[in-house]
Amino acid sequence: MDVSWEEFGWERLGNGTGRRRLPVWDATVALVAGADGVLLYDTGSTLREGVELRTQAEALLGRRVTHIALSHPHFDHVLGTAAFSGTAVHGAVGTAELLERGAEELRADALRHGMGEADATAATDALVAPRHQVSGESTLDLGGGLQVLLANVGPGHSGHDLAVLVPGSPVVVLCGDLVEESGEPQAGRDAVPSHWPAALDRLLELGGENALYVPGHGAVVDAAFVRAQRDQLASRFGVS
Repeated sequence: MDVSWEEFGWERLGNGTGRRRLPVWDATVALVAGADGVLLYDTGSTLREGVELRTQAEALLGRRVTHIALSHPHFDHVLGTAAFSGTAVHGAVGTAELLERGAEELRADALRHGMGEADATAATDALVAPRHQVSGESTLDLGGGLQVLLANVGPGHSGHDLAVLVPGSPVVVLCGDLVEESGEPQAGRDAVPSHWPAALDRLLELGGENALYVPGHGAVVDAAFVRAQRDQLASRFGVS
């Protein structure tokens, strides 16, 4: 079904893929639609955002989201997951254990960043951890010849960074917060700076020179931007 992604505030990237920059924290979410399955990359920061994304996905595509991939376990990327009941949730290995024991820490982090207490409590009370954990790489068949690659390329920005590669012309690489365009890359307490440049090297190996790289925050970038950010991070943290 040919629909206007732009009508819903989405940017069409090609090969059944589009993304949206959410308000407040400017976190990116992405949809990848095959003939049989639909993958959502990240779910927003609240249950209300999750419900809105679910409604938009169904309006855009005429069917429900079948898979979710979580880029990393930070509140602005995972707290909408409970809005997608019955959906298979994927994350980098270790993400499930972290979310299962860290709901209160996520809630506190959301509150520190200005989320209302009711939203933070509702989302963390309903927190969903991924049942499908990716160690290394995993291929997800969405039908119609579209096979996307889920790649555990971290640690880097967090201890559990999962990227998604969508084949096509151009290739699309969903980077999560390993790449940020609208501000400097953020290194919180769970960042692993010594491995971050290597994670970006892996993204570049996966996508190549002509890919579109979709950051966790900000505008879509090219390989040169990712390489420059890799070098800046290596210099910042004293990593070769």
